[in-house]
Amino acid sequence: MIISASRRTDIPCWYSEWFVNRLRAGYVLVRNPMNASQISRIPLRPDIVDCIVFWTKDAGPMMERLPELEKTGIPYCFQYTITPYGHELERGLREKERIMENFCLLSGRIGAGRMVWRYDPIILTEEWSVSRHLEAFAGMCERLAGHADRAVISFVDLYAKLKGAAFREIGEKEIYALAAGLGKTAGEYGLRIQTCCESWDLSGCGIERGGCIDRRLLEQTCGCRLELKPDKGQREGCGCVESVDIGAYHTCPNGCLYCYANQNRAGALENQMKHDPAGELLCGKVRETDRIYERKVKRLKIVE
Repeated sequence: MIISASRRTDIPCWYSEWFVNRLRAGYVLVRNPMNASQISRIPLRPDIVDCIVFWTKDAGPMMERLPELEKTGIPYCFQYTITPYGHELERGLREKERIMENFCLLSGRIGAGRMVWRYDPIILTEEWSVSRHLEAFAGMCERLAGHADRAVISFVDLYAKLKGAAFREIGEKEIYALAAGLGKTAGEYGLRIQTCCESWDLSGCGIERGGCIDRRLLEQTCGCRLELKPDKGQREGCGCVESVDIGAYHTCPNGCLYCYANQNRAGALENQMKHDPAGELLCGKVRETDRIYERKVKRLKIVE
């Protein structure tokens, strides 16, 4: 089983104590986001978990927890988002210089092959033009390229929450201008670059189409072959393999204005107040009307 921790919230940044407590307990409870009365009980034991994929925008708070995670012997890797935006778009994050320092420190500890740098989503506003993105990406490549397995990019989707915001649709010419510049810069730094859930064919710009949680990353992290299947639970165009997410929506205080996983930061902060580091659920408690199901999972390692 592959654990995703988590596409729904930033566990390394805000909930690492809870995560380690769940590792000690050997299981976690996850409320079904589509049916709030259903809860899955998911094992977190080394004999069943093949790999943990962490998603974060700042792993600093988790660094002191890594020794305990490593004692379990469960392999892990990071999908680590670092954009050049400031507090106008990402209100709850530390200064990016400190976050980049953490990225490099973490890479030095676990190896570049287990670190994916996400430069996404790419947003165009009056302030953030194509040329400014290309300049920012080049500066960040200088710091991060030698510490990452690859860079992942995507272009912002203007779903309902973002209508009327300062963001705008990115036109085809701008897509290819960005792709040409980003691909060229990544190549100069010897960094693989790929898209996330994009229909555009940018291979002519040196940009691959791929999945974020893919076979290469997982088998590289685990050091063995794995029996992997496409993740049918993700949006159309996603190239990820199947994983089990243990997070909860509307609980991330990072405050990113473009985030699909939060309605707003105020709601996330309110939900954070319901968080108990010793709790079985990331947010809230089990109710009398809830039904708990054992999640059927299996080991994916191929024994040869």
